[in-house]
Amino acid sequence: MASVLVLIVGIAVVGLIRPGPVREWLGAEGSPEPTVVPPTVEPVPTPVLVAASAGGVAPSSAKVKAALDPLVKSSSIGSTVHVSVVDVASGDVLYARNADVPTTPASTTKLLTAAAVLSARGPAHRISTRVVAGSVPGEVVLVGGGDPTLSVNGKALFPGAARLDQLAAQVKKSLGGTEPTRVLVDTSLFSGPETAKGWSPDDISFGQVSRIQALMTNGGRVKPIHNEFGGDPRSGDPAIAAGKAFAKLLSAPQSTVRRGKAPAAATELGVVQSPPMVQLSDWMLEESDNTVAELLGRQVALARKRPATFGGTTDAIVGQLKDLGLGTADLDLSDASGLSRNNAISPELLTRLLGLAASGEQPALSGIFGGLPVAGWSGTMEKRFKSPKPNQVGQGVVRAKTGTLSGVNTMAGQLITEDGRLLVFAVMAKGSPNAVTGKAAVDKVPARLVSCGC
Repeated sequence: MASVLVLIVGIAVVGLIRPGPVREWLGAEGSPEPTVVPPTVEPVPTPVLVAASAGGVAPSSAKVKAALDPLVKSSSIGSTVHVSVVDVASGDVLYARNADVPTTPASTTKLLTAAAVLSARGPAHRISTRVVAGSVPGEVVLVGGGDPTLSVNGKALFPGAARLDQLAAQVKKSLGGTEPTRVLVDTSLFSGPETAKGWSPDDISFGQVSRIQALMTNGGRVKPIHNEFGGDPRSGDPAIAAGKAFAKLLSAPQSTVRRGKAPAAATELGVVQSPPMVQLSDWMLEESDNTVAELLGRQVALARKRPATFGGTTDAIVGQLKDLGLGTADLDLSDASGLSRNNAISPELLTRLLGLAASGEQPALSGIFGGLPVAGWSGTMEKRFKSPKPNQVGQGVVRAKTGTLSGVNTMAGQLITEDGRLLVFAVMAKGSPNAVTGKAAVDKVPARLVSCGC
């Protein structure tokens, strides 16, 4: 497989003082100079795969069946197993077991979210967080744009994140001699419930996800840390926490922070922007970040002019997938992250999506592969394919999105066989008697595909 770099050019955003409340506060003759917003630090773009070619030797479906049947029929993998394996170059189905039957996807749901947001917004799209003048002198409004990666300062969890301290510096310069005295937070971009149907009551308290609001820092975390299996304490009200952090940076009383709405035609005092969408998607897939997934899902809803709610988001994702030519009859979503046990996706839909992304027909979708964790090396796959020893053949060769809920183990991605053929696969299992051995049993399927010489 050849590799190419997607080069994304950042454009500095210029915030200008315009007629409005600030002009009235300062007087007509005392307007400050225009504020030039420093560009967000640009992370190095991730490599992505070019369109798949017909290289290598095409596997025999009969030989693949003989290789995989003993693995998917093993009790260690689970009582119910759904599998789809497809040869990308030919489109031939090499293996199918309950392939068209929807089942609990867990975090493989994020593949659909990534495809939807990359195609709806585009890989270079950035999310803006703005500050505008309030209705009275000294009042500023921090307007949430749905950026989950926004940081308070340089101690950012997300590479290249937009920063509140830089935004505060812009606001101070725009205000000139006027002291900021009150901070409002505008979260009106999103509406509806802040948690999804099918989420466990302790998902937030255990740190798996935050309340879904249009304004937060570090994914709603109290501190900028990330652990694969939760344990990242979340703020009870991420937007207010962000507002208080911003007020502190402005030397405004934190006690004044409350929710409010930006005035119509308000003067913009500053703006910062997230990293490009493809890099937000990379983080979501590699680290399986549930909050990032939910806020990227909201971007699909906004792009398709749907309400930025859980219902509007899932409808928008389904609609975007339909527009990509993917049938969605075997799809039922309650969230964009896969935390909900109400979600149902077939492995066949996942392999259709991955095959389309590898085909080059939809260039924006190729960004999915840059974010997929690599077996034995990165993200949620760093500790996978370690044991038993035959699984180690998949290290560095299998790239896939994992999914785990209690009693559920899933994986969907791509691999290169020892004969040089690109395959996409999805394995979705329920009812394993042991979480550790269940994951290893799922790993056996792609590992066997790598080495089977089929």
